[in-house]
Amino acid sequence: MTVIAALDTVSENDWDHMNGWGGGWMWLWGVAMMVLFVVLIVWLVRAGDNEPRHDQAPGLMRRDPTERGQEILAERLAKGELSTEEYQELVRQLQ
Repeated sequence: MTVIAALDTVSENDWDHMNGWGGGWMWLWGVAMMVLFVVLIVWLVRAGDNEPRHDQAPGLMRRDPTERGQEILAERLAKGELSTEEYQELVRQLQ
């Protein structure tokens, strides 16, 4: 039996790798799917975290409630809802 006849017998019996589908690179799909799965899990965890981060959203960091109260009083003063005396008294009470 010659070498060519032996190789022909092997391929006729479908002993070659996956009948020619994928060859030796099939492991690459498995690695790609694992990486995709890990990225999906990380994305879901980060999407569920609603806390603002100091490095990502400095404008959304928690502020002093007194400052916000003074801003509200200033807005009410500007709208004419408070007199100057009422505004000054309420600001003193906040501090």
